[in-house]
Amino acid sequence: MFQKILIANRGEIAIRVICACKDLGIRTVAVYSEADRHSLHVRFADEAICIGPAKSARSYLDIPAVISAAEITNVDAIHPGYGFLSENADFAEVCETSEIRFIGPKPAVIRSMGLKQRAREAMEKCGVPILPGSVGILKSPEEALEIAEQIGYPVMLKASAGGGGRGMRIVREASELPALLNQAQQEAGVSFSSQDVYMEKLIETPRHIEFQVLADEHGNVEILGERECSIQRRHQKLLEESPSTAVSPELRKNMIDGLREAMRHIGYTNAGTVEFLMDEKGKLYFIEVNARIQVEHPVTEAITGIDLVKSQILIAAGYKLPDIIQLPVQFRGHAIECRINAENPETFAPSPGRITGLNLPGDIGIRVDTSAYTDYVIPPYYDSLVAKLIAYGADRNEAIARMRRALEMFVVEGIYTTIPLHQRILRDPDFIAGKTDTKFLTTHPT
Repeated sequence: MFQKILIANRGEIAIRVICACKDLGIRTVAVYSEADRHSLHVRFADEAICIGPAKSARSYLDIPAVISAAEITNVDAIHPGYGFLSENADFAEVCETSEIRFIGPKPAVIRSMGLKQRAREAMEKCGVPILPGSVGILKSPEEALEIAEQIGYPVMLKASAGGGGRGMRIVREASELPALLNQAQQEAGVSFSSQDVYMEKLIETPRHIEFQVLADEHGNVEILGERECSIQRRHQKLLEESPSTAVSPELRKNMIDGLREAMRHIGYTNAGTVEFLMDEKGKLYFIEVNARIQVEHPVTEAITGIDLVKSQILIAAGYKLPDIIQLPVQFRGHAIECRINAENPETFAPSPGRITGLNLPGDIGIRVDTSAYTDYVIPPYYDSLVAKLIAYGADRNEAIARMRRALEMFVVEGIYTTIPLHQRILRDPDFIAGKTDTKFLTTHPT
């Protein structure tokens, strides 16, 4: 077992990893930027070391700075959390070279899954359904026009190394394609240092469904059910739940069986998520693999009773899945997560600043993951997430009732938050009926 782990992240996920390490009796090292000097992960870790100024490029994304902190503090392993360096294959390789265990997939797998077109090809070979689209990267506008004509408009252009909606363009007719392809390539180059773009058939009003993976280094793979992540804004998830109201027991079983074999075939290890779009007929199509822990992992923990972060650490330490989790995996109840962001709920403008008052909800069925406290200053340099509010119930109706109660009792003063938005969503008749898709916020003005 590891003796000491460095957490290459900040905020609530850094606190989450510290909690898992404390449960396992592992000492922790927090790294922090100058802007995070007074953050809770700095306070609660056993050691803390400043790695640079506020800008993430010179702190949390600075690989030499993170590795130097790890070597100075003599850690055994690094947990990258999500975001920042979590899916950076070069960082994972540097960890290996420095004889520090990277708590995540192997560098080659991260690199392969990070290129969406390559991931599509790998999944297709394993029999996982993918959307009709280009075979490989688009090489010219002429090729793009030919492929679009074959699969039919509308189509979606996507950056192969992309994420967060960048490098994506919807094309509805041939006359738009050359200009939009150039825009997508330019944006992809700026955002990801690669202009590689591919094409997929566009599903107009899909659901966004993802499956949680745990895989050890001995060939054991488990799929821990699905999460519904359809309520989004600009491709950024706002609310997640598990299980999905759109996934039948038969479809769930078929997907679990197929994904177990696919992830074993590509040599996946540790935690990860396989993301799909569901069309109006209820058919799922693969879109990408997130080779890391997800923001919304607590809903899976709630319905399975499995500590995913602790499992990540034990897998990296060489343990086998049957010794880590109870098998077969049992799914019980329903869980919902609301992301409470420091944003104006009407305009979505960021709202950094000092929290002058804070009350966190509690009682049965409620969990709050946060690093916020009264007088804490939400910095303008990073993601706007203030807290993750998770409600668990015996069924979906109870989970919704508990989430409503928790949102009413969640008080954050001094800044705007998205709490009012979530309250409106939780009251919407279509949400209550489980009728959601990725355009929910557009078609249901709140």
